[in-house]
Order: sequence, then structure tokens, then C-alpha cells
Amino acid sequence: MINIKSDSRKVKKGDIFVALKGISSDGDKYIENAIENGASKIIVDNDSIYNVETIKVSNTRNYLNEYLKTNYNKYLDKMNIIGITGTNGKTTSCFLIYQSLNKLGIKCAYIGTIGFYMDKKILSLRNTSPDVCDLYDMIITAYDNGYTNIVMEVSSQGLAMNRLENIKFDYAIFTNLTEDHLDYHPMENYALSKQKLFHNLKENGKSIINNDDEYKNYFKSTNSLEYGFNAKDYKIEDYNLGYKTNFCLNIKGKKYTFNTNLIGKYNIYNMVCTIAVLYEMNVAIEKIIDVVKTLTAPPGRMDIINYNTNMIIVDYAHTEDAMKNIFDTIKEIKRGNVYTVFGCTGDRDRTKRPKMTRLSLENSNYTIITSDDLHNEDFNHILDDMLNGIDSKNYEVIPDRGKAIERGINLLNTKDILLILGKGHEEYIIVKDRKIPFNDRKKVEEYITRHINI
Repeated sequence: MINIKSDSRKVKKGDIFVALKGISSDGDKYIENAIENGASKIIVDNDSIYNVETIKVSNTRNYLNEYLKTNYNKYLDKMNIIGITGTNGKTTSCFLIYQSLNKLGIKCAYIGTIGFYMDKKILSLRNTSPDVCDLYDMIITAYDNGYTNIVMEVSSQGLAMNRLENIKFDYAIFTNLTEDHLDYHPMENYALSKQKLFHNLKENGKSIINNDDEYKNYFKSTNSLEYGFNAKDYKIEDYNLGYKTNFCLNIKGKKYTFNTNLIGKYNIYNMVCTIAVLYEMNVAIEKIIDVVKTLTAPPGRMDIINYNTNMIIVDYAHTEDAMKNIFDTIKEIKRGNVYTVFGCTGDRDRTKRPKMTRLSLENSNYTIITSDDLHNEDFNHILDDMLNGIDSKNYEVIPDRGKAIERGINLLNTKDILLILGKGHEEYIIVKDRKIPFNDRKKVEEYITRHINI
């Protein structure tokens, strides 16, 4: 465990506390808390003196980065570090790589949206790219436990805030870019922030790019490896979709057939991304073909619950593009009606709300609009945005997410599909400063169990 912290709540006796300036907080406000928790040294950029050793520097973040680099990068340099960035596909691709390597006997840790994993989930995380001290803490913990491979999701915000400035990657992967986080930065800035990952490659590091994405040139270099339908290195040549998926992949001139339990065209991209990393790590192709057959999606990503003859799918999709991928997948396998339960997040990009609503209404027989994380925004304000310009009437509004899910289940008849979108693996709903325990899959399972026992 590292001995320097930027979160006063995590300070233990003898630690160094660095007072960082954040977007919405000032580390100076938490110095006394850090001292109470046992900090032996305080790093500040002001003239105040505290009752422990106090060091004034011109820039506390630069100090922190240099301290981490000097004291801990010698361990990171011994590790194989894989970073994946993009709007959609980060979590699934990372989790598939994590799963694959461990199944092949190659110890790999995972850091990302669904938590910190070694052989199992160790803890949940607040952000896709955590605070830099937490990130180093997890990497060093993995190293100390014999995990010399680590795969991590890399968010645009984490890159923009220089949380990964000192981390050098063996593999940098780009999945795709669609509208997201536009409340934080415009589209070009969004692309440019993600581009930073590709400047952080080790000397012999490799970049792997989805060559089908329109923003690919932000990330490509002359030495980049490509994957996709229009790729030179990992070219998808044919595929069949259904309750399972198979596809033909041309790897640098040789064709191989892969079979996977994951469904949907977009999951072929996630799987090919995984195959590319394994192949570049010199895993034998026969082993890759075998392990691909055994892989499962991460929690909350096309998470399927069978209910009588019906299928209930819980998914994290919370952007227009992610929802479109889900609906495109469902078109290939549906046999009855499609029902959708979803809402839009508060305090986030408002422009995507009516687009997502229209997409659901056009692709579902019936939609139940409900709440997502409201944060500090009123549900009715979000609803007004969602219904702006909407003429369709094949929907109803149930603000209570639990009741909305129950309503969706009750609509199911024979061979129907219920999609519950937006929160996936998450364990709570955020309303202002409260985290209300709630999980979509658990709600479904509880309701079904109660309904069966009546």
C-alpha cells in the first residue's frame, strides 16, 4: 500500500497528505481531517503552517505525480499494463481480457467501472479512472499479490485530469467514440483527452485501434494495429448472430472461426479486441479459440435472466449509441414483443435525452420511462427534456424505478423481451447527496421470486 494520499478519509498513521485542487473541491479544506487521521506530513501550495511537518510547493499535483513516479514506477515498469479507452465497450473488453488471461493461467487484475478485481472482486470504485493515489494503491496491491498483468478502463475525465500522467502502458486500445460526457467537454476535446493514452505507451508498446470508427485517426499512428470489418490486422470477415455468436476473423492473412456465448454485433468488436491482445501477447491461437468459448459478459452488460419463456436483459447502456447496439442485437433474436424500462441521468448532457427516448419508442412495443440517478436535478425537468418533440404514445411514466421494473415484468406474455437499461451493475440510485441502495438485477430476482411464491 502506498504511503501518500490525496483523500483525507483514507489517510492512516504516518501517511503523507497532498492537498490537491479539484474541479469541485479544495484539498486545503481537508487538511485538519488528514492530521486527525494520522498524517505525518502535509504538502500544500499556501503559506499556512500546521502542527505536523508542512512543505509548501508551487503545484501540489506536480509534487504528487513526481513522488509516485520516483517511489513506485519501478514496480509498474515490471508489469504488463493494458489500457482501454472509448465511449462504449471499455468495461466488456477489459473484463473479457481479465477473464481470458486468468483462465489461461496468466494472473491479471482489472480496474474499471465495475470495480477492482484480482481473483475476485476486491472493491467497488466511484469513478472509472480512480484518484491517482487509489490507482497506484491498486496497481501496487496487484503487484504484491503476484499479478504482473493489469487491464484498466481509461476514461476521458481521468486523462483530462492527468490521473494517469505517469503510467506507461504496454497496450493502448481504442474502442469507439460517440457522444458522451459532453457536459464535461466538447466532442473534439473529448477525443483529444482520450488521445493522451496513446502518448503514454512504453518504448515497445502497441496501440490497437477500431478501424471502423469515424474518430480512428485521432488515435492511429503508422505502427498501430487495426481491428474491425475494415482492418488490415484483425479483420472480421463474416458472422452469425443468435442466442450465441460465431464469426470468422482474418488475423494477418490467416482465417479462424470463433464461437462465443456473448450476443450482438457490438460484442464481436469486444471479443476481437480481446483476441488481438491475447495474440499480441503470444498466446497460441488454439488456446485463444478455446478460451473465447468460455467467456461471459461482465455484471450488468447484457445480463440475461430467463423468466418462463421470456428474456429479461439488464444492461448499463446509458448513451444513444449503446442503446442502439442493444436494439440492433434484439432485432436478431426477438420472437415476441419488446418492452423497455429506462431513464436519463440528472446533471448530465441534456441533448441526448430526447434522442434516447425516440430510439426506445421506435424500437420497443412499449416503453416505461422511469428515473435513473437524479443527482441534483428534478425528475420532471429530466422528463420534459426526454419528451421534447416526441409524438409517439407507446409509453407510460413511472418515476419509481422499482415499480417501473415490476410493471415491465407484468407486461411479459410469451417469448417477449424486457430491457432494463441505464444502471447495469450499479448498487444504488443517487439523489442529491444520498445513495439509495438499488440494483436492477436484484430487483428483478426478488420480484420474480415473490411472484412465483404467490
